[in-house]
Amino acid sequence: MSGGAPRGYDPYAYEPFAVTVDLAVFTVRGGRMHVLLIRRGQEPYAGAWALPGGFVLPRESAETAARRELAEETGLPEAVVAALHLEQLRTYSEPDRDPRMRVVSVAFTGLVPDLPEPAAGGGGDAAHARWVPVGEAAALAFDHAEILADARERVGAKLEYTCLATAFCPPEFTLGELHAVYETVWDATVDRPNFRRKVLATPGFVEAVPGAARLTGGRGKPAALYRPGPATTLHPPLLRPSEGHPR
Repeated sequence: MSGGAPRGYDPYAYEPFAVTVDLAVFTVRGGRMHVLLIRRGQEPYAGAWALPGGFVLPRESAETAARRELAEETGLPEAVVAALHLEQLRTYSEPDRDPRMRVVSVAFTGLVPDLPEPAAGGGGDAAHARWVPVGEAAALAFDHAEILADARERVGAKLEYTCLATAFCPPEFTLGELHAVYETVWDATVDRPNFRRKVLATPGFVEAVPGAARLTGGRGKPAALYRPGPATTLHPPLLRPSEGHPR
């Protein structure tokens, strides 16, 4: 059976369109949730802030394109980009979302521990890249404000029923650091003793690092260190407080 196009099929019978990827990459810095943005160096929207991203090449998948564009536009180390927790968010396909032509975008979300400031890698449309507090990421190019809002809500919801929060933490972390991730992402006060009890009672959520501890800002003995456990989902879920809302 041939892998070519069926006989009589005309690939030019439909108007062509482009496929792009856009990435909403989050981290927690200084107790605030930040998103990675690039300043566009080319039209359209030259000088405006936007999510990293670009066009999918003919022989690559959307995820491959996402990681390539992220490395090119931000200068983040290849090892960081390769290890980045990345998942598809949704597809954005409104006919007029890009003034150049019909463009369908596959959006991804990514989570990383605190990183240094990125630098535009010299590829794509990016003139500059930096971490921006989510609440200050306004007036973005294209429909990127909508993508950012959808990604923020997705991340907040997934913290309720998955172990995703550990992706914001260093390889070894304290329960206080994990607690701070939940409060930052949810923008809500999370009862500390109840949080600790639920985390430690959930099989496979975290694992203690034998003999390891870290000094914290408060008084008392050093805090025990933990690392991500093998679990991927939380049973029962860790529900966010009702007052939580994106900032």
